[in-house]
Amino acid sequence: MSQNKSKSEKLQSFAAPKGVPDYAPPKSAAFLAVRDAFVDQAHKAGFEHIELPIFEDTGLFARGVGESTDVVSKEMYTFADRGERSVTLRPEGTAGVMRAVIEHSLDRGQLPVKLNYAGPFFRYERPQAGRYRQLQQVGVEAIGVDDPALDAEIIALADRSYRSLGLKDFRLELTSLGDGSCRPEYRQKLQDFLFALPLDEETRKRAEINPLRVLDDKRPEVQEMTADAPLMLDHLDAECREHFETVTGLLDDMGVPYVINPRMVRGLDYYTKTCFEFVHDGLGAQSGIGGGGRYDGLMAQLGGQDLSGIGYGLGVDRTMLALEAEGVTVGAERRVDVYGVPLGKDAKKALAGIVNKLRAAGISTDMSYGDRGLKGAMKGADRSNALYTLVLGEQELENNTIAVKDMRAHEQHDVALDEVVAFLQGKLV
Repeated sequence: MSQNKSKSEKLQSFAAPKGVPDYAPPKSAAFLAVRDAFVDQAHKAGFEHIELPIFEDTGLFARGVGESTDVVSKEMYTFADRGERSVTLRPEGTAGVMRAVIEHSLDRGQLPVKLNYAGPFFRYERPQAGRYRQLQQVGVEAIGVDDPALDAEIIALADRSYRSLGLKDFRLELTSLGDGSCRPEYRQKLQDFLFALPLDEETRKRAEINPLRVLDDKRPEVQEMTADAPLMLDHLDAECREHFETVTGLLDDMGVPYVINPRMVRGLDYYTKTCFEFVHDGLGAQSGIGGGGRYDGLMAQLGGQDLSGIGYGLGVDRTMLALEAEGVTVGAERRVDVYGVPLGKDAKKALAGIVNKLRAAGISTDMSYGDRGLKGAMKGADRSNALYTLVLGEQELENNTIAVKDMRAHEQHDVALDEVVAFLQGKLV
């Protein structure tokens, strides 16, 4: 039998891992537009970029996120490295930011520390529309000041981030989860209520560890049983109530619309006081497009100072789906401003030099490769959506000129080779 594969035999092809989306052109333009809009709004509000590791010590998330959460107990990508250390692909951003703030003593200077991050996060969930195992988020964290005005700023910033993209049909849901002063008493009342119900064994265990998580159960039978459960918002102490009322009052002053949802429970254990989520009903079951809240006590829990913080994570993937649901298009259609078409070997050499000069001058430029004829090369120019096309052939070389085609006005200019960069700068820069 021949050792060589027959021509008809094909090598196995590969696909992206299950639950991991690709963003290839042209959709990648929308991805960048959403991500960059979120980052831009954060920078305008004084947040500085922080680049976080893709993986961290597993204990950081177990301690910081909460062992009772589905994220830690069921969804983390955890493995042993070659040194037999347990590491985990980051499932969320806040714990990593807090670790970095403590490690680099960022909390020893001006407060609050305002940091912004962006990138992929990983959760082993059942893939479905809007729920991915690699999810893309942009987040902010403001650490070191317990001020309801800061809560309102963070929430307004998230709201403005969505609206900057043209998104409209979303809803901000808001509540307070209390703090260490009033939550213990409420916790006991909630547990007393839950333990009187015919809960299954797993749900009863969840009620023992973190009873708030039972209120977040999506099963209809559990929701029906807990319909009359006591709510944290009705058991806030005077300080937490004043904090929450100040936040809502400031949001009213800013013109940020919201709905109070007293049954809201975020999926991470570290939240206290202000808690919020942005919801888009056009996405079906996976309607959350972003959210966050205050996490007083998290820094001390991770070995740092006892400083408060508040932040959010905005879902890039979910926001793209929300924009599609509303029929809103984002992302530049134009790949480059200028596209070069060389006709012949000498023209290609000369045009390559011009392309390099245009790029150095800050003008996005591409050119045709593969020795295609004029008709084929112009198809490439059309696909690039360039504003100007440069055509250089033997006749142009003899005349020391280049044809500059204005693709919008459908006009052509013959420009001297040594003046084409300046000519296009005058048109584009």
